[in-house]
Amino acid sequence: MKKTPVSRRFTLLAALLSFAGLAVAQAPSGPPIRIGSTLALTGPLSATAQVHKIVGEIYIEQANKRGGWLGRPLEWVLKDDQSKPDLARTLYEQLVTVDKVDLLFSPYATGAILSAMGVAQRYNKVLVHHTFGIPSLVKYDMAFPAWSLGSDPANTVPNTLFDALAAGPKPPKTIAVVTSKFPSIQFMSAGAREVAKKRGLQEVLFLEWDFGNRDFGPIANRIKDAKPDFVFVGAIGLEGNLLLDAMKKIDYVPPQHFYLYPSPGPLVTLPEAKNALSVTIFEEQQPFLNNTGAADFVKLFRERATAAKLPDPSVEVQAAASYTAWQILAAGVAGAKSLDDKAIAAWLKTNTVDTLQGPLRFNGPGNYGEDLMRIKQVQNGHWTVVWPKAFTAGGATLQTN
Repeated sequence: MKKTPVSRRFTLLAALLSFAGLAVAQAPSGPPIRIGSTLALTGPLSATAQVHKIVGEIYIEQANKRGGWLGRPLEWVLKDDQSKPDLARTLYEQLVTVDKVDLLFSPYATGAILSAMGVAQRYNKVLVHHTFGIPSLVKYDMAFPAWSLGSDPANTVPNTLFDALAAGPKPPKTIAVVTSKFPSIQFMSAGAREVAKKRGLQEVLFLEWDFGNRDFGPIANRIKDAKPDFVFVGAIGLEGNLLLDAMKKIDYVPPQHFYLYPSPGPLVTLPEAKNALSVTIFEEQQPFLNNTGAADFVKLFRERATAAKLPDPSVEVQAAASYTAWQILAAGVAGAKSLDDKAIAAWLKTNTVDTLQGPLRFNGPGNYGEDLMRIKQVQNGHWTVVWPKAFTAGGATLQTN
């Protein structure tokens, strides 16, 4: 029998593996593609930003194992914006002008993202962002969302929430709305008030607090005195935990309660958070696990989050949005076959990207697509999707205290 040369055998094997849908990765070479961003590694948003840091590290490592982008290795240039939008603006300027990164990537939270977006626009850079809460503020046509809340979340998200409550065992008749003045939180809470009014709920309390507040005792007392059927908490980061702790101290348990953008790990592990509701785009359950890259990412994130001693190593809305953003930027580079920002933006606007959340498009207002927000609840110490029914697993239904 005639022997097949080694090089030819490798070529045949590569072709067969490629046909079977398996990638034969070659080691990336050449100068690294430098991707610059900030995260709130310190300050009041740091608990959630730590999730985004772990996600980025996983993505960069795995991408380099697969051959990088355009055959070149990836390098993540990450700076600490200290939860300060003004500092984020300065650092993004440095990333472009001093560090001379090839591409930009999103910081965490609306304020910092808006600052980064201004810099991106000044230098005509693509910005894929993962946690921007006020789509109407996006005036830059090369910014692309990975948090799929649609272009009108102040209307669609509260309606999804109230649909879930209406289908539950005790549809509320009265509501208390208490909220941070953090811009995106305040915006969404205002939308919730309007939607609640249109749906016939009586507002028995409305309170606001300054972002960074640590004293939630007076707020907890006001909620208890108002005796609402449902408490809408416009919380970000650990604010929800602080409010729940204040409620515990006065022996108050809300009948039904919702937290907008909490730090999900610390909240889900809190006993007082039993039956708390929140929003999500992804949880570790079907049908989400069938989406592109989901199963492998869940395994890797659990390992890293456990090693980092995060309160909850599950992949949920924050981790999913962050990973989705990396998927979108990668698809744009691969589709454009270039690091040219304008070419990447043009490709994203005319194509659908398969992501952890499912297929995403970017041809709506502000480059947003559909609202894919779902409602989840803390049940048995875990986040569980309870609405819409098509996205629940194991017959999960909404519970009340």
